Amino acid sequence: MPLPLADRIALVTGASRGIGHATAVALAQAGAHIVAVARTTGGLEELDDRIRALGGSATLVPLDLKDYAGIDRLGLALHQRFGRLDVLVANAGILGPLSPLAHVEAKAWDDVIAVNVTANWRLIRAMDQLLKYSDAGRVVLISSGAAASAPAYWGPYSVSKAALENLARTYAAENATTNLRINLFNPGPVRTRMRAQAMPGEDPLTLDSPETIASSIVELCLPDMQASGKIYSYQQRRFLEFRGPG
Repeated sequence: MPLPLADRIALVTGASRGIGHATAVALAQAGAHIVAVARTTGGLEELDDRIRALGGSATLVPLDLKDYAGIDRLGLALHQRFGRLDVLVANAGILGPLSPLAHVEAKAWDDVIAVNVTANWRLIRAMDQLLKYSDAGRVVLISSGAAASAPAYWGPYSVSKAALENLARTYAAENATTNLRINLFNPGPVRTRMRAQAMPGEDPLTLDSPETIASSIVELCLPDMQASGKIYSYQQRRFLEFRGPG
C-alpha cells in the first residue's frame, strides 16, 4: 500500500527539536522528502539520522528565519531542484519575554514579530508559486491559544500569534479557488523546551509529547484534506470556527 505522502516535498521550519522535529519525522514516515529548516546544525543532523533510519530522505537547511534574503534563496533553490512544494509546516517560533508590555525591550518585541510573523509572511511570499505548482499544496501554521486568550505578561507572543492567525486566514481566502489549503494548528500545552521556559514549575510528564501530536499535523498535510482557513485544536480534536465581526 503506497504511503500517503509518497513522492511529496515537505518543508518544515523549526525542525531541529520539539514539534518541528517530531512533525518532520512523522511526515517522512508518511513518505515525504523533508526540507528541514532550523538554526541549529546539530539538531538538523540528528533529525537526518532519524529520517534515514526510517528509510526516508531529507535536505538540511541551516537558516535563521530572520535572514529574509536566505528564505528567498531557499525558494529559488527548491524551484531549481524540485520545481514545486507540496507541504509547508511553519512551526518555528520564539516565546519572547514574559513581562508587562511597558517593560518589554524594543529589540525583544522586534525579534518576536520578526520570527513569528514576518518570517512566515516571507515564507508565503517565497513559496507561494511552488505550492501552486503542486496538485494539492498544503500549508499548516502553528498557532497558540494565547492568540485568543491574550494572557497578562504574554504580550509579544500572544500578539504575534494573533497576527499569524490573520495572516493564515487572509492567505486561505486569497486561495479559495486554487488547489492550496491553508490551516492553523493549535497544539495546546506540549512537552517542549518553550513550554518549560514559560511554565518552569510544571511537570512535563503531565503534557503530551511532540511525537503524540505530530500525527494530527500530518493529517492536515494530506492531499485529501479539504478544509481551509480554519484552526484545528488538538485538545478538542476538531476544527474551530473563528468568531465573526461584532
